[in-house]
Amino acid sequence: MSSEKAFERRWALALLSKVLSRLEKEFCALNKAALFEELRGLLSGEQTHSSYAEIGQRFGMSEGNVKVTVHRLRRRYRELLREEVTTTVNSPEEANEEIRHLFATLSS
Repeated sequence: MSSEKAFERRWALALLSKVLSRLEKEFCALNKAALFEELRGLLSGEQTHSSYAEIGQRFGMSEGNVKVTVHRLRRRYRELLREEVTTTVNSPEEANEEIRHLFATLSS
């Protein structure tokens, strides 16, 4: 991997980490830190050791409510990512291109 690619990869990972940290702070402010920890891996589609139903049972939520919470968590993650990227570019079009480049960098 070239030094430029390595730099881009580190930048992308740092940006995603910052976004994840912001999202975690939002959940903590709502006294939902434990729920966030349980759902964190679902942001990227990782397999979890627990089903939605099991997570719901532990947190007093229905399976459907857990699914909705995960959907909202993913949506908020995308919003925060866009906010972060927007601070580094001059226009919404550039933000779109930068986000595409960010994920291309991580997938290669």
